[in-house]
Amino acid sequence: MRQYLKLDEWSIIEESFDPTTHEISESIFSIGNGFMGQRANFEEQYSGKSLQGSYMAGVYYPDKTRVGWWKNGYPEYFAKVLNSTNWIGINVLINGESLDLAKCEVKDFVRELNMKEGYLSRRFVAVMESGKEVRVESIRFVSMKRQEIGAIRYSITPLNFSGSIRIVPYLDGDVQNKDSNYDEKFWLEVEKAAAPDLSYLTLKTKKLDFHVTSVMAFDVYKNGQKLEFEASVSEREKFVSAEAAFEVEQDATLTVYKYVANVTSRNHGLGQLVEVGKNLLLEAHAAGFDTLRQEQADAWADKWKGSDIIIEGDVSAQQGIRFNIFQLNQTYTGEDDRLNIGPKGFTGEKYGGSTYWDTEAYCVPFYLSTADSNISRNLLIYRYKHLEKAKENAKKLGFTKGALYPMVTMNGEECHNEWEITFEEIHRNGAIAYAIYNYVNYTGDKSYLSQYGLEVLAEISRFWEERVNFSNTKGKYVMLGVTGPNEYENNVNNNWYTNRIACWTMEYTLEVLDYLKKNENARYLELIDKLKLTNEETAKWQHIIDNMYYPVDEERGVFLQQDGFLDKELVPVKDLAPENLPINQNWSWDRILRSCYIKQADVLQGLFFLSDRYDLETKKRNFDFYEPLTVHESSLSPCVHSIMACELGYQDKAYEMYLRTARLDLDNYNNDTEDGCHTTSMAGTWMAVIQGFAGLRVKNDELVLQPFIPSHWKSFSFNVMFRGATLKVNVGEDVITVTNETDTPAAIRIYDRSYTVSAHGEIQAQRSSVTI
Repeated sequence: MRQYLKLDEWSIIEESFDPTTHEISESIFSIGNGFMGQRANFEEQYSGKSLQGSYMAGVYYPDKTRVGWWKNGYPEYFAKVLNSTNWIGINVLINGESLDLAKCEVKDFVRELNMKEGYLSRRFVAVMESGKEVRVESIRFVSMKRQEIGAIRYSITPLNFSGSIRIVPYLDGDVQNKDSNYDEKFWLEVEKAAAPDLSYLTLKTKKLDFHVTSVMAFDVYKNGQKLEFEASVSEREKFVSAEAAFEVEQDATLTVYKYVANVTSRNHGLGQLVEVGKNLLLEAHAAGFDTLRQEQADAWADKWKGSDIIIEGDVSAQQGIRFNIFQLNQTYTGEDDRLNIGPKGFTGEKYGGSTYWDTEAYCVPFYLSTADSNISRNLLIYRYKHLEKAKENAKKLGFTKGALYPMVTMNGEECHNEWEITFEEIHRNGAIAYAIYNYVNYTGDKSYLSQYGLEVLAEISRFWEERVNFSNTKGKYVMLGVTGPNEYENNVNNNWYTNRIACWTMEYTLEVLDYLKKNENARYLELIDKLKLTNEETAKWQHIIDNMYYPVDEERGVFLQQDGFLDKELVPVKDLAPENLPINQNWSWDRILRSCYIKQADVLQGLFFLSDRYDLETKKRNFDFYEPLTVHESSLSPCVHSIMACELGYQDKAYEMYLRTARLDLDNYNNDTEDGCHTTSMAGTWMAVIQGFAGLRVKNDELVLQPFIPSHWKSFSFNVMFRGATLKVNVGEDVITVTNETDTPAAIRIYDRSYTVSAHGEIQAQRSSVTI
């Protein structure tokens, strides 16, 4: 863990330039708008170590799978969100000498991500090898209002000389993915044109025929006055630029305004890309940088109004939660149901930018509470649209019926190629089912069940039915050869969580069938016919539910993670020498697999999801047994533990785990932030505050709060949207205040007392000092 960023409530600030942390900063200071994203690469040339990254949502490449030994059922490819055209580039030459921070003395360096208004700024003084000193200040953003527009203001001031400054704005499509399996470049040039006033570049992917067109224009000002100039242009393969030279006096400031439109064939016809891109670019250019920046500030003000969490008395925690919320809002906006949320968002290439079960398990609750319900509904519809592919995935693995949703996907096909994950980490199916329950329970939108939900639930239940087998020895159904959420255990038998979530899915499917039969009978009969669902099948599901085997340690009163877990040497993490951690970077895989150490919540994941099925004592025994063995080397781990610790009254542990999840990337806890931020786990950070410290649940159509305040905080407040109402909740030292900001009344329970918060009304409740 390395802390080098300044604490600030609304900004992420780096106050000196260190090349050894630069790639980490490139991830942390990334910007995006749900349509495209950009790592915090420099505009000017940088010859030091860097991961250049510009990404367009939904534009991906099926990179050929690379494995040492092919196994039947492996996917043919691993999907990757592509590193796309580098649109931010502005080379700068000072009297012919290239500005390159890897070759300069860098002074007064400050990089700032302004989360309140949604822009990245940077300023520094560079001492060139010639001794010339220049001050540089830049601001850039990708527009939340005009999703295909990016804008840059880049200013250069000579400090100890007068001379020539040559600026070279460019578009460079000759890029590659760091994670390419065969070092292949994925782009082909389609067309380009460079002109002094406007240049464009169109590329297409070698496979799948995605087209991306980038169009740029730029203006130059000196001391605030626009300059007329003649620019020369340059073209080479997958590259266009324009350049102009200016004589600049000492202490005068030369400012470049660069505007870029990035448009893709996902949203526009192939023959229209250049025209559409030009029109969008010209509109943005006419509006001007200041107008675009004000639009950006206004758009982010709306975002923060719905999703901000205010923490009084703890700047570190405040900065952490806002950073997580900021990244979530700039990664996914919910306007396009073809898109989902990659584990790294727009901040890096690791995991290929594909969809994992993270979305359903961790991200859906954030969007349920902070945005219109259509946003989270679109995340569910994304999976519904992939149902036929999920059925194909099951067949590829030898199943005769049912659906197995992929571990990793772009279009519904499995594209993950580690056998212990692809074939065995099948608990992901349970997260898809749980998200349907979570959505319906939170919103009350039961129409989703008849429109989409039942079909998904039934096909997942069919998969579970075929995946289990009956053990004559145990007299129970068992599930063999699986990998649970704890990926530090592979190919185990009877992972408790997998068995439990499988049975829960079948239980919930039967409940939904009963509800539809009683309340939407005509649609129920339609669906029974469409699915060809038989009484024999549903009876088999009930038989499995009633006769599933669960490994248990009766002496300790805990659910065993899997068969044989107690054969391991149970040494708590605290007794490991510090040089062993993280174990995934210091131990062999063989040693990890034989150890008792847990990557993330496994049994506890089930107790978290199905919290209403278990009493506090059961949760306490399992938490006390498993948490000391957990190394939290998955970004998805600390949030679940924080929420459970809150429920159990372990307030210090809850805060410890919260801070770890909130500042996972800011403090680089797992020594891997240079690969990109852990975007999907950031939703877990939000959950740690809202479901943990605030104790928010939905039970019997009421919003339930059971809050406490960490000892480091004076108060905290947040907004939640619930069934048409927007509620502002303030948890103070003595009083909890809930204000309804809409015309829709809301039912709410605080501790054990129920209230109705009337339209534009307010209620107050005394905060309990009792440990919950």
